[in-house]
Amino acid sequence: MPSKFLWRVVFNAVGLWVMTEYLVPGISVASTEALLIAALVLGVVNAIVRPIVLILSLPLNILTLGLLTFVINGLMLSITAALVPGFYITTFWTAVWGAILLTVISYVLNALLVERD
Repeated sequence: MPSKFLWRVVFNAVGLWVMTEYLVPGISVASTEALLIAALVLGVVNAIVRPIVLILSLPLNILTLGLLTFVINGLMLSITAALVPGFYITTFWTAVWGAILLTVISYVLNALLVERD
């Protein structure tokens, strides 16, 4: 059984592909290789950087009733685009919108495909 991290990378790859092909015109990838690398980098960024940023932004996140989390997710997607050649995002707000859609896509795939213990 693949690990939880591997499932997240697979779901990120599917979500990024759906977003770039059908949903968000401001997000694009140059190749399948760039898409897979972006999914892997996004998984690593979400595993390492995101928890630190969430802890540091906790007071402001409480004040915004959790809405800052969407902005943080957009930031993680923007960081991924900055690190991966061939993965492009036109604006920060496009990244936020893409992160919201990626969260929904990943949640649905996780609910449908991952076996529960």
